[in-house]
Amino acid sequence: MKTNPILHVVDDLAIECPPTQEPQTFTDSRAAVQRLQDLYEEATDFLRNRFNAAIHGEPVTARYRAFYPEIRLVTSSHTRVDSRLAFGYVPGPGNYAATVTRPDLFASYLEHQIELVIENHNVPVTIGTSSTPIPLHFAFREGTHVEGSIEDKIDRPLRDVFDVPDLATTDDSIVNGQFDMNATEATPLAPFTAQRMDYSLHRLAHYTATSPDHFQNYVLFTNYQFYVDEFIAFAKQALADPDSGYDAFVEPGNCITTRAGVDAGTPLSRQPQMPTYHLKRAGHCGITLVNIGIGPSNAKTITDHIAVLRPHTWLMLGHCAGLRNSQRLGDYVLAHAYVREDHVLDDDLPNWIPIPALAEVQVALERAVEAVTGYSGYDLKQVMRTGTVATIDNRNWELRDQTGPVQRLSQSRAIGLDMESATIAANGFRFRVPYGTLLCVSDKPLHGELKLPGMATDFYNTQIKQHLEIGIRALESLREMPSEKLHSRKLRSFFETAFQ
Repeated sequence: MKTNPILHVVDDLAIECPPTQEPQTFTDSRAAVQRLQDLYEEATDFLRNRFNAAIHGEPVTARYRAFYPEIRLVTSSHTRVDSRLAFGYVPGPGNYAATVTRPDLFASYLEHQIELVIENHNVPVTIGTSSTPIPLHFAFREGTHVEGSIEDKIDRPLRDVFDVPDLATTDDSIVNGQFDMNATEATPLAPFTAQRMDYSLHRLAHYTATSPDHFQNYVLFTNYQFYVDEFIAFAKQALADPDSGYDAFVEPGNCITTRAGVDAGTPLSRQPQMPTYHLKRAGHCGITLVNIGIGPSNAKTITDHIAVLRPHTWLMLGHCAGLRNSQRLGDYVLAHAYVREDHVLDDDLPNWIPIPALAEVQVALERAVEAVTGYSGYDLKQVMRTGTVATIDNRNWELRDQTGPVQRLSQSRAIGLDMESATIAANGFRFRVPYGTLLCVSDKPLHGELKLPGMATDFYNTQIKQHLEIGIRALESLREMPSEKLHSRKLRSFFETAFQ
């Protein structure tokens, strides 16, 4: 049921909102998500229409405001649920809520999460309008380009007429476990607020030059262009195989190739900061590859944003320095622990917090190495070591006094050193995204084995394709695993949101 638009006066402008919508309860998750989509479209349509009117010269007669839709769950029972589950239930009686953005993009995710809480608690969810305004910037459809300054047309600051992003409340307090449950009447139902998700969706498009819609649930990170070249070749072969299950390939600039050929998009003249490629499969069950470049800052930046998409797994495939004399160039390093000297997450996840290896991911990676290399059992040790990977923030650490770094590396039993892996694993731990690391030894600086141009070419030609194939096989095997099993209880803290 709708009522008339809300009008009340603040300063010299009345606030105009879309007609009020009465909350509705649902026991069917698909119907609940459809209601979320209807509310979201009505709210964003309102803001876009008011903006378009303003830039085309219509008088501004009010401050225009619309609100995110929300999901609410109220339970009075300490329902006992399957103790094997890592998510899908609330910890106890109470009022729980989550604001929602882009329900079209997150439809499958939302349906699954809502279905679980309804089933586990035997109560309906309520879908309605929240009290959180939608910033104008997040109401535009993707790719919208606004010419000139609207402030020149309306003769007043934009924020006087529309809500703008509020960075004071766009944070990671929920996933960081810093949410004050006494500060609001509802406990968070999901790990991110709608505005935090919108912020990341816009950043993803900027950094990767691909739409968030194209991202798949299984993600590979790499730090070398060579892996991108091999991934493109693999994608083309997969599209040519009707039995592969993959149906499209997306490159930066949203250039889409289907089995029938190029479908949309124009190749970019300049690559984005972190070029990203998507080998798509129904249900977002394909593989996304991101070339994050070098350094922990990039690794944190991109995982901060991909996390809001709630992927099922992300893996780091890259190069590392081998720290043991017994290692050879081209050997693999399967990380089961991390030394974190990257420092970019110190304020969010102190480095005294252990980052555990996840059994499901470790097994998938090891079996993939066996399948691709042909080694198994004890013989696998000829080409792979499992151990600690150290991640640092100084690429030229070798040029400093060796006494301190080498002693720490030796004490930690580290077998490989890079600049990204611990950051990606730690952010996976922080955001409850299953993670893993398989690196390839490209040099041994402690033993005088540095890459020479000819050596590097031979190394890349022989190892990159194999390494990438291992990563893809591991993800494809994890794809066969139910998400309830893959999302480990190891990643859950004392007080968790019901939504994964």
